[in-house]
Order: sequence, then C-alpha cells, then structure tokens
Amino acid sequence: MSQPQTPIGTEVLVYGATAAGVTAAVAAAREGAQVVLLEPGRHLGGMVSGGLGYTDLGDARVLGGMAREFMLAVADHYDVPPGHYAGPEPHVAEGIFTGWLAQAGVDVVLGSSLLEVTTAEAAITSIRTSTGTYSAAVFVDASYEGDLLAGAGVPYAVGREGRSKYGESLAGRQEFAPGKHQFPTPVSPLADGRPLPLVHDRPLVAPGEGDGGVMAYGYRVCLSSAKDRLPFEQRPGYDPAEWELARRWFAVLRTHGVEPVAGDVIGLVPNLPNGKCDGNSIGPLSLSLLDGTNWAYPDADPQLRERIRQRHADYTRDFLWFMTTDPEVPRAVRDGVREWGFAPDEFGGGLPHQLYVREARRMLGEYVLTQHDLLPRPVAQYDAIAMGSYHVDIREVQRTWSVASEHPDPLPWVFNEGYLSVAVAPYQVPYRCLVPKYDDCRNLLVPVSASASHVAFASLRMEPQYEMLGQAAGLAAAQAAATARAVQQLDVRRLQDRLVAEGAVLALN
Repeated sequence: MSQPQTPIGTEVLVYGATAAGVTAAVAAAREGAQVVLLEPGRHLGGMVSGGLGYTDLGDARVLGGMAREFMLAVADHYDVPPGHYAGPEPHVAEGIFTGWLAQAGVDVVLGSSLLEVTTAEAAITSIRTSTGTYSAAVFVDASYEGDLLAGAGVPYAVGREGRSKYGESLAGRQEFAPGKHQFPTPVSPLADGRPLPLVHDRPLVAPGEGDGGVMAYGYRVCLSSAKDRLPFEQRPGYDPAEWELARRWFAVLRTHGVEPVAGDVIGLVPNLPNGKCDGNSIGPLSLSLLDGTNWAYPDADPQLRERIRQRHADYTRDFLWFMTTDPEVPRAVRDGVREWGFAPDEFGGGLPHQLYVREARRMLGEYVLTQHDLLPRPVAQYDAIAMGSYHVDIREVQRTWSVASEHPDPLPWVFNEGYLSVAVAPYQVPYRCLVPKYDDCRNLLVPVSASASHVAFASLRMEPQYEMLGQAAGLAAAQAAATARAVQQLDVRRLQDRLVAEGAVLALN
C-alpha cells in the first residue's frame, strides 16, 4: 500500500494561468507571499495569449493597476504609444506574462490538472493534481471553468437564468432580433423534416425563461496576410454535407441580389502588429459553434471536455476550408478569406492552444452581481476593488428555428438566438463577488468564475477586467495569508488602499 504523498506547502496557491491567474500570482508575490501557480495546460495567459488579441476594453478611464501595466508593457515592446495597437501578438502577450512571473519569483507548474480537493471546516486544506499534492493558506481559482471552487463544494450556477430569478429584464431566452449576427431572410433549416447540421435540435423555452444555455465557444484564430502565411488545409474527416445550411444561406442571398464579402463571415481587420488579425465571429455562420455542443462543457469531465474542444477545433478548420474552396461560396468570400492564412510564428502555425470559453461556472458567493448593479444606473459599492465598463455582451447561445408566421406562406426559418448588446456606464465591482459565502469556504478567492448573474457576467467577463480582478484577488490572498484571517473578514479598506497605491481605479470622480 502506497504512503500518502506529503503536500507541497505554500502561502498562496493560484489555479489557472489565465491572465487573471497571472496577475493574481504576481500581485501576491510582490506583496511578499510565497506563491505557486498551477496551470493544467502548457501555456500562460489564457485567451490573452490564446487568440484574443483584440482587447475588449470598454471605457479606458477604468483601466488601472496591472491591466494598465500590461498595456504599457505592450506599447514598450513595440515602441509605440499606449493603445496604438488593439492588442499584442499572442506570443508577445505570453512573453510579457512569463517575464512578470519570473521577476516576481512565482513557482509556475505547467501540466498540472486538478484531480481532487480536500476540505475541512469550510476551508480547502489541499488539492491533488497530476503533478503532486499542494497545500496553502489561501487558494485562488482563476480558471475559466471554476473547477477548484466546484471541487471545494462551493455553490455555483451554469447558464442563463430566467427573468424571475433576479428580476432582470435582459435575462432568459431572447426573442428573435435582427442584426449582423442574424440570418436576414428566411433560410430553411430542415432536410427530410429534421434540422440540418449546425442547428441545435432542442425545443425552445418561452422567451424570458432560463434554460441553462451558455454562450457559444469558438477559436479566435490568429491570421496573417503576409507572404509566409500558411494556407488552410482540408482536415481528414471533413464532411461537405455539414455545410448545407451555409450553401442555402448563400443561395438566398443570391436570389436577393446580395453579394457578400469575406468580412461578412469572419472578422479580418488587421488589428494586431505585423499584419495579423484575430478572426472574430461575425455573421450568421461564423467561428462560433452554435449547435449546443458546448452546453455540457462547464460540468463535463476531462474526457468529455476534450471531445468538445476537439469538435470546436474540427469545426474551425472545416469552416476555413469551406469558405475558401466550396464552389457554392461566393467568389468574393472565397478570394477574400484566401488572402489570409495561419501565422507561422503563432501556435505552430495552427489553431490557438486556448478554446474561447466565454462562460462556464459562476460562483454563488457573498454577493451576486446582477443587471440591477449595472443598469439603468450603476450601484455604488462600498467594497469596490475594480471597475467594469464593457457593454453587456451576450453572444449567441444557440442556432435554432421556428416558423416565420409573418410571411403569407409560413416557412421554417433558422435563426441565431441569444445575442444581446446593451451599453453600460462604468460600474464598481464589489470584493464580495470574489469570495464564497463564509460557511461555504473561507480561504478561496475567485476572480474569473466570479459571483454574477448571466446578464452581469456578460459584461464582467472581459480579459482586462479579469486582469484587474485577478490583481485584487492576489493582494487579498496575500493579506489573508499574512493575517491568518478568512477572506470574508479582511480589512477591505486596507485592500482598497493597496490597490489604489498600485494604480487601480476604484471610482471615477
């Protein structure tokens, strides 16, 4: 019988080397805490170095602390004024994060997947991972999935709630709404009475009701227009039949005299240095996979998550191949997309290492941030530790269909459901959103899968805001470890003072 493994001890343990995980680890280490950063993958930075080169900033006035430090580091790297580029190249972002961690003396362990969480008396005592067992005074869950908080038994929510849950007018299943992400005219989604591929085959709940649906995932591909770009290739297993819906869409456009261009199917603005762009999801058919594959992801085991990730990877490669080669794709689209290819110096010339998990679990903590904290006017928070400003950005949740009864001859009409974009004024994020309830866990901070409703999380979920929340979590973790206090019982005023001293913006005068 094997002997129990002696845990590797530290003061602060951060799980997940997302941008929030990096800022949390560095902030805690700069405060003098001993820090271990565990990452289940092989890279640092999450989406910031994983394809999301374009920075979803919102109001630049709220950008402070390490988020602003990152922006300045990008400008310094390229020797340009701050904000000159929409964001850095992925490998540059990872290089900045790597340098921060090394300079701060953080012990980084890659390939460390969470296997088990041990708790006692409403606190995490240790975690077992694929690289060993670790104990700490304070833990930070900076993963996109919220795996550590779930393993600790902390309550959480997944997917969108109904309007009645928090009294939010924007919650729940959305009505059909026209827009750039929508099919503008009726396109039949059926073949032999059954939905085509890429259509979610599930009954719709009534508008405003919750269904647990999560926003679409996808890959934000880093593309290049340079001569050394790598052309898109046909994947083994590519099935042309999967793209019948796209062919029907293009056929309908032709009958209406509409000639789409490449920018109608994928964002191709050269918004990164050296002629690169991150391909965003634009149009009715895009890099976002809307067939409901990702709905199971948040609570899935590692094997199912890998199958879901692989499905998204295959879809992305097939999308790019179809749009550049299929004869039913308008020539302007084929030629326009073909002017781009994979950047050979990013991700080995292929897909990013990070799937864009727009949302997964959301902790039910000391305070649940909701639509009412953002709209119609932001609510003042006495324990503010950062500010948010990005609009409520709920991306499509599913591609479904209904009968277009407004037409003389009712037709089945495919539509993308869930997209919503509502502007907000800069708002304060309370510290209570980062901590579980006292009786649930007393030594855990959660800056990514934070405590928020689906609606509020759709604004909170942007990477610059994650960086600011991560810094706050790291400073709080160091303070809790040094004082041996529960994270819910910290001196929040002291935490705020430290944040302000480090350049954070907690209020706009």
